Amino acid sequence: MSIKINNLTVTFKNKVTAINHAYLEIPNGVFGLMGENGAGKTTLMRVLTTVLTATTGTVSMDGILYCEENYPKIQRQIGYLPQEIDLYPELTVQECLEYMGILSGVSKKECKKRIQYYLEKTSLIEHQKKKMKQLSGGMKRRVGLIQALLNEPKVLIVDEATTGLDPEERIRIRNLLVDVSKNRAVLFSTHVVEDLVATCNQLAIMKKGEFLYTGTMSELIKQVKGYVWLCKVKDENSAREIEKRYHISSKQFVNDGLQIKVISTIRPEIKCQPCEASLEDAYIYLCNVKGK
Repeated sequence: MSIKINNLTVTFKNKVTAINHAYLEIPNGVFGLMGENGAGKTTLMRVLTTVLTATTGTVSMDGILYCEENYPKIQRQIGYLPQEIDLYPELTVQECLEYMGILSGVSKKECKKRIQYYLEKTSLIEHQKKKMKQLSGGMKRRVGLIQALLNEPKVLIVDEATTGLDPEERIRIRNLLVDVSKNRAVLFSTHVVEDLVATCNQLAIMKKGEFLYTGTMSELIKQVKGYVWLCKVKDENSAREIEKRYHISSKQFVNDGLQIKVISTIRPEIKCQPCEASLEDAYIYLCNVKGK
């Protein structure tokens, strides 16, 4: 199972180009998608869910071309969990999922079977008779994930699934995404770097409608090797002076001042030592330092 994007461009009526000649292949497993607000991530997901049509270029799913005549076939193979989800607050969890199953075209018998399976998998069995409005944010996300899986999609598209959740719920959602990615492609769009480190091996980074990077996480981190420096300064004023000259990925108060992490292709003109890079460091380097 894979999605192939070939020379994709999406331009709106106001002449704004949200995606600009993009190439990407999304294979089986969890595939991360990162980028600042306005980078084009939401537009990409809208194209993949058939809400938007490409201006130029092509998209295909297992060789099936995205076009109007193929949309019904493609839609049956896609599950989608949006960032904001508000599923029928007056219905119980069970009622809500049964209704969503009907809308997805799943038979009543098969739908009930799948609902029970996923309620157990998501630890929601004991909450199935609660109304949706009674659930916590994390529980609502889990119900949202179940509704996205009821039609057993080949592709699951997840937008900011862990935003605003407590650590325990975030871990639960991340583990669920890994579990369901065994036989399908899961496109996981998030700003939370930790979630990508914990779930996926491959990712893409978008900026201004283009892909700055597509590939493995380890190869991306290699790009910033030798450009990450650990420095110590005496106070906040000194730290602010460094911020004017370099990109800083972290600051931490220590006993005798501040410890800061600097991303720079040349050794900073302060006392420092090279240190190991993280995905966050690589992201800052790619989006703000590389090529400048």
